[in-house]
Amino acid sequence: MKQARHPKPGEMVLTEVTAALSDPIRVGLVRVLADGRERGWGELRAPVAKSTLSHHLRVLRDAGITRTRQEGTRCFVMLRREDLDVRFPGLMAAVLAAAIADDVGTQVGVGEGDSTR
Repeated sequence: MKQARHPKPGEMVLTEVTAALSDPIRVGLVRVLADGRERGWGELRAPVAKSTLSHHLRVLRDAGITRTRQEGTRCFVMLRREDLDVRFPGLMAAVLAAAIADDVGTQVGVGEGDSTR
């Protein structure tokens, strides 16, 4: 796998970030990652096929919402909360609060399992 490109905070575009957050599965992934922990892709649980989950993770990465790191055959993802707060102050707090209030993304979680992809 080639090195993934992650936009710098100044390169993040509001419309791309909000478009990436327009899907309940992606909001759920953000909710899971909001604890600040880096997660192996294999730990993430969502009611979609692995290829669809991979697509959702790529959309989040391309918008600058997450950072993906590969270590051998394992892929890890984490929320870029600090970078997002620098570029769009208060946006992630508002998104997370609304997601909790509206019960969006609860079908996504973390499970034990293999972190390889």
